[in-house]
Amino acid sequence: MNVRTVCLAILHFSDATGYEIKKMSTEERFSYFVDASFGSIYPALSRLQHDECVTVREAYESGKPPRKIYSITPKGREELIESLEVVPRADTFKSEFMLTALCAELVSEETLVRAIDKRITDLQAKMNLLNQVNSCCTDGPPGMAWISEYGRAVTEASLQHLIKHRDELVACARAPKRASEAAE
Repeated sequence: MNVRTVCLAILHFSDATGYEIKKMSTEERFSYFVDASFGSIYPALSRLQHDECVTVREAYESGKPPRKIYSITPKGREELIESLEVVPRADTFKSEFMLTALCAELVSEETLVRAIDKRITDLQAKMNLLNQVNSCCTDGPPGMAWISEYGRAVTEASLQHLIKHRDELVACARAPKRASEAAE
């Protein structure tokens, strides 16, 4: 799947401006599915419009420039369904924290503790967000409650593992910095 599919999925649920699509796909509830950047949304929308998968209308507000509002077309809905029918690739997980953890023996204990604390704070914030999403799921699409619970389970497991095994990771920062130091 790609940015094009995410744009169509967002528009499947409601019409939106390019800005709203950018925000939803990079920062909000659709940011968990596909890597999308601010620079990839508008070209995807332009191609979707060219391919007649979306339509655009302008909305005017007093004293403001017109806003372009995108809507999915029947052709776009067909493309969305075709994209969703393809068995997804394996999930990818990228984490700067995990790189720091991998190289824990190279950083100071203080740096590692700060990284762990930040990761715990981030995971707790994500849990709070998922809890809010879960409480709003009654009005969303049928799969929303399921993915919210799945996200909560994965995040909670990550958080609990980090808390339980924190001292083991911190101990890595105390390990000899180089193999030659271990021999001394």
